[in-house]
Amino acid sequence: MKLFKRRAKPDSQPEGVKGMDPAQAADSAQTSAGEEGEVTAEGAGQDVPAPVGQAAPPETSATLFGRLRSGLSRSRGQFTEGLASLVLGKKQLDPELLEALEEQLIMADLGLETTERVLELLRQRLDRKALAAEESVLSALKETLVELLEDQERALSLDQHKPFVILVVGVNGAGKTTTIGKLAHRFKREGRSVMLAAGDTFRAAAVEQLQAWGDRHEVPVIAQHSGADSASVLFDALEAARARSVDVLIADTAGRLQNKSHLMDELSKVVRVMRKQDDTVPHETLLVLDAGTGQNAVSQAVEFDQVVGVSGVAVTKLDGTARGGVLFAIAHKLKRPIRFIGVGEQPEDLRDFSARDFVNALLDEH
Repeated sequence: MKLFKRRAKPDSQPEGVKGMDPAQAADSAQTSAGEEGEVTAEGAGQDVPAPVGQAAPPETSATLFGRLRSGLSRSRGQFTEGLASLVLGKKQLDPELLEALEEQLIMADLGLETTERVLELLRQRLDRKALAAEESVLSALKETLVELLEDQERALSLDQHKPFVILVVGVNGAGKTTTIGKLAHRFKREGRSVMLAAGDTFRAAAVEQLQAWGDRHEVPVIAQHSGADSASVLFDALEAARARSVDVLIADTAGRLQNKSHLMDELSKVVRVMRKQDDTVPHETLLVLDAGTGQNAVSQAVEFDQVVGVSGVAVTKLDGTARGGVLFAIAHKLKRPIRFIGVGEQPEDLRDFSARDFVNALLDEH
């Protein structure tokens, strides 16, 4: 087990340090703020933080909503150009309008099951309330979409355990490493001590990418050599985090396809090994989903939940896709809290999820 440090040569491999107890290992953690992380092969050009610049001034609520609205611009096109144009000025929900709405919602990547639920809730809402204005159907649609999401609007609370252990899971390319780095940035700004665990020991440059985030935010990263047992890395990381009284331990894991049973079995093993030390961990199993994968993200969510018991979701890359509607399908199918949404490249673009803000941004409401 080793607390990963900047290597003298790019082509050298980190070696395990034997004979070191957790307290010694934790105390030996060093970071090199401001250095650039190494990137090779699959990692080139992705998941690597930009150099640290001057701290941005605090953002107002209007500015924050503006960033969210800007980040959702592609997805908003599906809604404003389709849904809003259909219902604006309508004073009743007739069969023809229902059919057109169904088509538009499916095209916006809500999926058939979620679309049917939205239309059912919309009919119920309109049956209970007389139409008093031209915008009533549009207003009712907005409130229906908020209703579908608001049960999953639950912020992550870190105060119940120390260290609070977050296990980050998902397929390759979903944005796990970037999400971990942004979370480290957030928690550090909140005044918490953070440690990262490089549990992705298989993908080329995965450790280096995580170390780049650690360097940027002065957060220690625990790692072993490439190809090491991921469960062993996370076991060591938990020992070190407890010895050093770290507030939050964020553990990366190797990306795996949800339909590869042997890889999913390895993920189950990681959880079993960690629970030998503490049967309450992980305190949060955060599934990272790429919105750009559309309905495939829904099937990923179901499979990962069956294997490791997902407790929260981060939906990433919403700024780069028109498929933001899939978030409704994820919330409806998985029924797990949407903790965060990613709407840009900056650390601040990993946002706490707000159902109303999300719907307003999609429907172009100011």
